[in-house]
This record gives sequence, C-alpha cells and structure tokens, in this order.
Amino acid sequence: MIDSHCHLADEAFQDDLEAVIHRARDAGVDGALCILDATNAAEAARAAHVAALWPAVRFSVGVHPHQAGVFTGRVDDVETHLRAAMRARAGTYAVGEIGLDYHYDLAPREVQREVFRRQIRVATQMGYPVVIHTREADEDTLAILTETGASGVTGVLHCFTGDAAMATQVVALGLHVSFSGIVTFKAAVSVREAAVVVPDDRLLVETDAPYLAPVPHRGKRNEPAWVGHVAEVLAEVRGVTPAALRAGTAAAFEALFGPHVSG
Repeated sequence: MIDSHCHLADEAFQDDLEAVIHRARDAGVDGALCILDATNAAEAARAAHVAALWPAVRFSVGVHPHQAGVFTGRVDDVETHLRAAMRARAGTYAVGEIGLDYHYDLAPREVQREVFRRQIRVATQMGYPVVIHTREADEDTLAILTETGASGVTGVLHCFTGDAAMATQVVALGLHVSFSGIVTFKAAVSVREAAVVVPDDRLLVETDAPYLAPVPHRGKRNEPAWVGHVAEVLAEVRGVTPAALRAGTAAAFEALFGPHVSG
C-alpha cells in the first residue's frame, strides 16, 4: 500500500518524524509521495531528513495555488524557479501540488491560473505527472486541463471532493483520482459515490497528512499509517476486499509514478 499524497516534510512532523515513519511501515505502508512547496526553503531542507529515514519515499515539487501570489507581476519566472527546485531535490517524480484554490483566494485568481499553466508546461516538457489541487475551482481547473491536454499531461487529482460526474470527467482527461480521509466522513456521500465509478487502474489512496485524518482519528494530526482506513472504506463501497484495494491502488500508483524503491 502506498500513501499517494502526504506532507512528511511539514513542520508538524519535525519532532517525531522517525516514529511517524516507523508506524507507517508497521501498518504496511510500503512508500509515499511527499509533497514539497517549491517556495519553501525550510521544507526543502527537512525533505533531506525524510529521504534519509525512509528511502521508499518519492517527492513531488510544485508551487501551490496559495503561494502563487509570490509570482504576481513575474509569472515568467515560474518555470525557471520550478525547474531549479526540482533539480535540487533528488527523488522528484512529479510536479505538484499545483492548481487552483478559490476558497481562500490567497493569490489573485488570474495569477493562480497562469502559474498553474506554466507548471503544467514544465511537467509535460520534462515528462513528469502533475499532482493537482482544486477547491471551489473545478470549472476552471477542468478548463485548463482540457486546454493543455493535447500536450500529453498525466497526473492525479488529489483529495477528491467532487461527485461521480466530476470523477468521470477527470478520468476522461486521462488522469488518476485520489481519495483521502474525506471519503470516511459520514456526510461525504457524493465522494463515496464518485469512488465507485473510477476505474481500478486510475484509483489512488492518500492521507494528505498532517491534514484530514480519517475516521476514527478525525480531528487529530493525520499520518501515513492511517491510509489503511481510507482503503477500507473504498474497498467496502467498491465491493472488493481491502487486500485487493491496497494491491490495486499500489499498482496504479506505480504505473503513474514508477516502481517504488524498497526501504
């Protein structure tokens, strides 16, 4: 089983990272994709410790829409900055998380859209998949992915919160869909319905740790060891065994990001 999206280099884990990793491995988590903010030097430094403690971890580097405002008035710098951040982090397998967030609007929307486009261009030029964040911006997110689709973009819409129709659109664009602890929440009926329509080879599981801890840990700091709770709920709604779900999502992850390194 692989946690396809977590933030192990976040400061939330700096005091007990080794224990967090130990619990994950004991829980049968074989690896993870650790998301790094391309504008955060402190996080980049902590990533080296993550890699040393857990060699099976891979990294994704990108400018989150919350940080897109850094490039206001200088969007031409995005691609150079991103490429440099990716080169600096050995074990980078993807560009992300990138996308749009109209809930907090921490950056001007037009800047968010252009930063998103520029990073997709880097990813397709370098042959990397993208890890996409979208919140209250689905229409614009899908529009940008559609307009850039001809360039061969691959990747995953992480922490899916849409409905079955949205999931079908995402799959039609050639992307994977990843479900987080939200799928375990009682009120997330439409998210569970969406989980049913995603093909086996496009389905991923994640924690988004330290955020969005699944039931029965909701409200606590999340961690990769708990990705199994997400897998159990997905297995139930899809009518398969948890073991089959874990194996299938690991295979889908490796098809998108490449075979995992043991460790």
